[in-house]
Amino acid sequence: MPLTIERIIETALYVSDMPRASHFYETVLQLPAMVAKARFRAYNVGGQNVLLLFVKGDAQEGFREEAGYIPPHDGSGPYHLGFAVSKAQLPQWEQRLNQHGVEIEGRMSWPRGGESIYFRDPDGHLLELVTPGLWESY
Repeated sequence: MPLTIERIIETALYVSDMPRASHFYETVLQLPAMVAKARFRAYNVGGQNVLLLFVKGDAQEGFREEAGYIPPHDGSGPYHLGFAVSKAQLPQWEQRLNQHGVEIEGRMSWPRGGESIYFRDPDGHLLELVTPGLWESY
């Protein structure tokens, strides 16, 4: 039986101001925090994925605790991240972003029927809300 990768479990973004970033992800995008520490946050994304936020530079030395060791990592953006939403809710999401002063920078209508809107988080990462019909797998 061949080895297979089942899915992406977690994705990390690096932010310059954790209180500002956590406010955006918790308030604007309504992601529930599973872990909220000074150096990182872990958000539940749809009960299937985890979005990690790390303060830029804080993970460059790695992290050791009783359970083991996490090697050094860091990044500089802007990164791109797409969130799945239903087609029926896309207009409501757009209204919510507008209510919070978040500018919609771009739109796409995909050949498979999906639609996307693009906007930025406070650190300049490009975020996308996308409906089914983008990829063969979504």
